[in-house]
Amino acid sequence: MITELTAQDTQRHALARVLFEEDVALAVYNPLANPPRPFSAELACLSPNAVSKRQREFAAGRAAAHTAMANLGFPPQAILNGEDRAPIWPEGLTGSITHTRSCAMAVVARNSDVRALGIDVEQDTPLPDKLLSAICTEAERDWLKDLADPGQLAKVIFSAKEAAYKCQYTISQKYYGFHGMNLELDLTRRSFQARFTADQLPFSQGDVIDGRFAIGSGVIVTMAELRT
Repeated sequence: MITELTAQDTQRHALARVLFEEDVALAVYNPLANPPRPFSAELACLSPNAVSKRQREFAAGRAAAHTAMANLGFPPQAILNGEDRAPIWPEGLTGSITHTRSCAMAVVARNSDVRALGIDVEQDTPLPDKLLSAICTEAERDWLKDLADPGQLAKVIFSAKEAAYKCQYTISQKYYGFHGMNLELDLTRRSFQARFTADQLPFSQGDVIDGRFAIGSGVIVTMAELRT
């Protein structure tokens, strides 16, 4: 359903593509580029009061998901929302959708290969100082103090926690706050470990979800996955 990508879309696709193995399909769509109309059943998941920005981002995310499904060899199908607002993937698939003002991304894999996926995209802007204590644990804040660009890396922590949360939620179906995980970033490898700070069954305190991140073309992209 995605036609020709713009130069920026292509750059962002390349940025995110290297974060995933070949058995994970990825697609990108720009919400500002008149995304195609979602399936009628998908539109029913939107609030009738949704503003145009929300409608465009939703449509772009679904368009990216449909294209990722096609890239994996599956016919595009409606992706509905559950009561918890999380996407319900067709049988045999798992995936994740993310969007910001100018970029939507989706990843899809066979659930025989991957148990759960999480992807998040954010604008490459510093995390506001007023949000730092709400997003970052004390250990994360201590680590950020000695870095040259703590605002940007705090935004990476925020995004990585979003990706890890989406990944674990596929399995646990449990909510928790930003302090429910402590992030350890490896800036050289562009990777991270998200460590549970409390039990979230079937996960236990100390369990780790691995992920990777990339920065470029005006965005921060993070991913997390659990393999079968």
